[in-house]
Amino acid sequence: MTKAYILLAHGSPDEQWQQPFRDLEKRLQTRSSAQLRMAYMELCDPLLEDVVAELHQGGAQDIDILPLFFAVGRHLREDVPGQVDALSIRFPTLALNLLPPVGQHPAFTDALIRIVEEGISGQKVD
Repeated sequence: MTKAYILLAHGSPDEQWQQPFRDLEKRLQTRSSAQLRMAYMELCDPLLEDVVAELHQGGAQDIDILPLFFAVGRHLREDVPGQVDALSIRFPTLALNLLPPVGQHPAFTDALIRIVEEGISGQKVD
């Protein structure tokens, strides 16, 4: 079974907003041989629906979707699950797995705490 990963952000028409996500995608792609793509739920390309279709056409059979959101709000309770449900109907043989948002991962919390501590102390914290 061919596995793929989608990093999902909200989306914005602002190119400056999009750039860090493009940079993240490129950095991760150089570190992994896995199929990994950036997608947005709305407002800019590539949209989640388009990336899922491309990955499916490329042979992916199992796709994990990691929301780059801090917490679960309306988008992750309603909008994104609705998009995933519609995609599951469109591609019934494709396994789509919506993961918890990155903000709920302990490593994310630890990294954020370290950033805040460094800002407070003015020194790099290990």
